[in-house]
Amino acid sequence: MDGVGLRVLSYNVHGRKDDRAALAAAVRALRPDVVAVQEAPRRFRWRHGCAALADSFGLVVAAGGLPALGNLIVVSLRVRVHGTWCLRYPLTPGRHLRGAAFARCSVGGVGFTVSGSHLATDPAERPLQAEHWKAALDAVDGSLVAAADLNEGPGGTSWETVAAGLVDTAGGCHTPTYPARSARRRLDAVFVSPGIEVRGLTVVDTDETRRASDHLPVLAELVLPLDPRGGDPARSRDIP
Repeated sequence: MDGVGLRVLSYNVHGRKDDRAALAAAVRALRPDVVAVQEAPRRFRWRHGCAALADSFGLVVAAGGLPALGNLIVVSLRVRVHGTWCLRYPLTPGRHLRGAAFARCSVGGVGFTVSGSHLATDPAERPLQAEHWKAALDAVDGSLVAAADLNEGPGGTSWETVAAGLVDTAGGCHTPTYPARSARRRLDAVFVSPGIEVRGLTVVDTDETRRASDHLPVLAELVLPLDPRGGDPARSRDIP
C-alpha cells in the first residue's frame, strides 16, 4: 500500500509513580511519532508536568492534560498538529472524572486524527464512558487512531463498543499488558480505521518497561493511506 509510516505508542504511565528514568529511556528507544499517554499530570502545575513528561520522551505536547483528565497526546516534530479538543465523560458521584483527548494531525502531508482515553475501573460506569468516546470517534472524518487503557479485555462490553467498525492492531494476538511485572490481562489497545495498514503491534516487555509503570506500553506500526481526494489534510467533519 502507498502511504506514510506512523509509529503510535499507547502507554499508561501510572501517574509517573515508578522509575521515571526507565520510563523516559523506554519511550525514547521506541522512537514513536505519537504517544497516547494515560495517567499524565492532571492537577497542580499540570501544564509544566505534561511538558516535562513530553520533553523526557524527546517529544512535544499536542493535546490533553487537565482538560482531558490525564489523557495526553504527545508527538515528534515530524508530526504537524492542526487542531485539538477534549471530551469529558459524565461524572459518577464518588468516582474519578475521566475523558479523552483528540488531536487532528498530519505527517508527510497525510492527515489523521488520534485520540486517547482511559476508561473506568468500575464495570458499572465503564460502558457509558465507552459509548461517549465511541460517539466522538465516529464523528471524526478520515484516518483515525484510537489508543486506550480500557480497563477490560477483548470480549468485554466496553471493549466491543469501542472496537466496532475499527481494526484491532493486535489482530488475533492477545498479548497481556497488565500488570507489567507479571502481565496476565490485556487492557491496553490501539484501534485504527479500516483504511490504515497495520504493519505490526508490539507489547514492549523489557526490564526497563517493567520498572517504568504498572502497564506495558503497546507500539503500533502503521501506514496511513494517501488521500485520493487531496485537499487540506487538516480537514475534519466536526470539531467540538
